[in-house]
Amino acid sequence: MPPNPFLLAADNPAALLPLLRENPSLASQQDAHGYSLLHAAASYNHLDLLRALVNEFHVPVDLRDEDAETALFVVETVDAARILVEELGLDISIVGEEGQTARQKIEEEGDYPDVAGYLATKEAPAQANGTNSLQCTVNGHTESVALPVPPGLSVNFDAMPEEDIAAALPDPEIRRRIEELAAREDFHTAAGQEALRRLVVEAISGEELAEERNVRPRED
Repeated sequence: MPPNPFLLAADNPAALLPLLRENPSLASQQDAHGYSLLHAAASYNHLDLLRALVNEFHVPVDLRDEDAETALFVVETVDAARILVEELGLDISIVGEEGQTARQKIEEEGDYPDVAGYLATKEAPAQANGTNSLQCTVNGHTESVALPVPPGLSVNFDAMPEEDIAAALPDPEIRRRIEELAAREDFHTAAGQEALRRLVVEAISGEELAEERNVRPRED
């Protein structure tokens, strides 16, 4: 009976590599649940096997199991996570069937907080560059807006549903102006998006709007 490659991936990766070189088609094999040798190598922290599967045998690094989860969802060490993300280029924003990223799932389960912490640092490249992006949905149109953020300030809109962003703004004047902007014919042009960016920044800082209020004449 031929050796089981999944057992070798878990317990004896050194013996698995010669077997794969004799029969490279085994490298991308998945069991009945979509579990792959890549998942096994990541889970059991067999780093050389992990590299070989992708680099030598060309197994897709984003291979998914039956739950649409990549190997990143089963890592137990920062080293395995770092190889998948930084060396092999696995996209950390991939979500499984439950709608969670690998970081969110690992964080929720609470078993490997160091892995969750590492992935959290990789999820914020925009913040490291002093910017954040906001997904705005207005009148059925979704736009991504880059926001300049002062040093030391982090802005995170992930917890709020996109359709609630405009309604959640504290100032009705800002809400009115967003609605007017979305109705403009040039909303999707560079000029329209620049106007949206300025408006969102204004809503966050409150500076320009406050200046406008100070010069408005009183209405008795």
